[in-house]
Amino acid sequence: MSDHDNLPSFCHPAAPKLLFGVFFALIFLTIFTVVTSASGKWLGIPPAFTFPIAMMIATLKGFLVCAFFMHMWWDKGFNIMAFLSSILFAALFISMTLMDTGHYQDAIESYDVKQMPKVAEQLADEA
Repeated sequence: MSDHDNLPSFCHPAAPKLLFGVFFALIFLTIFTVVTSASGKWLGIPPAFTFPIAMMIATLKGFLVCAFFMHMWWDKGFNIMAFLSSILFAALFISMTLMDTGHYQDAIESYDVKQMPKVAEQLADEA
């Protein structure tokens, strides 16, 4: 008779080997994220790709935590669909924001920082 025979039918205990495997995968992915973002130049990764790579790794780590530590792997399909759709909507919102940043880059680059003290004086005089 095993330890799990007395559990209710809705329980799905995970094997310790699986949980430790997921734990060490999360540790490895965390170290890989830090190495990728900190030394992307040494690895030959262009700086523009380090953030998207880090975000993909973070998404994978979030999936591992939700799937195995929160037991979604054994849960109903609706909960997995809700999790994946939330990732889709977050990616959609971030991409819409990033599409808008290009319209203002010229104004940011052409702004003269040397005028800041003059603007501060004018605002102080008006107040």
